[in-house]
Amino acid sequence: MKHGIRAGIDRIDRHAELFRGQRLGLITAPTGLGADFRSTIDILHEKFELAALFSPEHGVRGDLAAGALVDTYVDEATGVPVYSLYRKDSKRLTPEMLDAVDMVVYDIQDIGTRYYTFIYTMLYALEDCAAAGKPFVVLDRPNPLDGVTVEGNVLKPGFESFVGNYPLAMRYGLTAGEVATMANAEKGLGAELHVVPCEGWERELRFPALGGVWIAPSMGIPRYETALLYPGTCLFEGTNLSEGRGTTAPFEIIGAPFVDADRLAAELNAKRLPGVHFRPTYFKPTFSKHQGELCRGVYVHVLDGEALRPVELGLTMLFTMRELFPEFAFLPPVREGGRPFIDLLCGESGVRECDGDMRDLLDRFADESAAFGERKRAYHLY
Repeated sequence: MKHGIRAGIDRIDRHAELFRGQRLGLITAPTGLGADFRSTIDILHEKFELAALFSPEHGVRGDLAAGALVDTYVDEATGVPVYSLYRKDSKRLTPEMLDAVDMVVYDIQDIGTRYYTFIYTMLYALEDCAAAGKPFVVLDRPNPLDGVTVEGNVLKPGFESFVGNYPLAMRYGLTAGEVATMANAEKGLGAELHVVPCEGWERELRFPALGGVWIAPSMGIPRYETALLYPGTCLFEGTNLSEGRGTTAPFEIIGAPFVDADRLAAELNAKRLPGVHFRPTYFKPTFSKHQGELCRGVYVHVLDGEALRPVELGLTMLFTMRELFPEFAFLPPVREGGRPFIDLLCGESGVRECDGDMRDLLDRFADESAAFGERKRAYHLY
């Protein structure tokens, strides 16, 4: 990488005393890689005693689809048992899992967005380790969207879910290690938390400046541009429009069979949102919403990632489509008596209930993100 940037896993030898003689349990995913592209699984297995692997959504080797439930199995390369943290009944470490280890280590590339579920796998594990008296270690990584920019509202009490379980802004400008530090302090967890920090990363740096190779954190985030748009376009998961899952450009393509692509692109381009251009597009998702149906919509092209404000982009797109197309709808709650998914993503009901000027909503969101920016400063490690 440029700037001499090294992730936490690449600095593991400097912290060897922390791990030596400990039975390690590792929470990781395909982005848990050293600079030489070796898996964190293999690095820890070679250097220390790796006693267990804990699998988040998609599996430790990335071979499971979004939402697929994970059963206990054995990692073929190492012979280490893999326990699921993505079960139907729970996403927590059990007492039996914790009995198998002395310390839990976390190494997954985050993308700095509140709805991205890996961060809650980390926070749940931090809580479970605190309760069990087990040390918890985060092998930190740079935030690819930078550690400065904050956007969107802050999650409200009563709207907690696995797509938002801690009062973060939609785009929060922290590394995973900093989120863990913040939660440990603010929630009074009292966990024995260790963060192996990155080396050489500066807060204003985004992924293009790091000089590395983009490793998809999950199948829905294949490119950096996807991650950059995700804080805004992920909101379409709470609607009856396709967010592009089942295409080669998830979260970059948005549409539905009832959309007029040319009209939508013209309306959105007329708003002159910074850093993007909307191109009419047509697609048939191979899975997920509108599978096999011809959808019409827009391809969101990122022209200037520095100027782009994805939350404002996503909300502007959502409100424009709701105004243009009578067929637009928010999805009903997944469970009877539950909250609509858009409310869980937004961390409040204000977006769904807003039937007036979106500007008031954006102004309030800007105030909340500014306050969060001040709040998070106390937990900066870089």
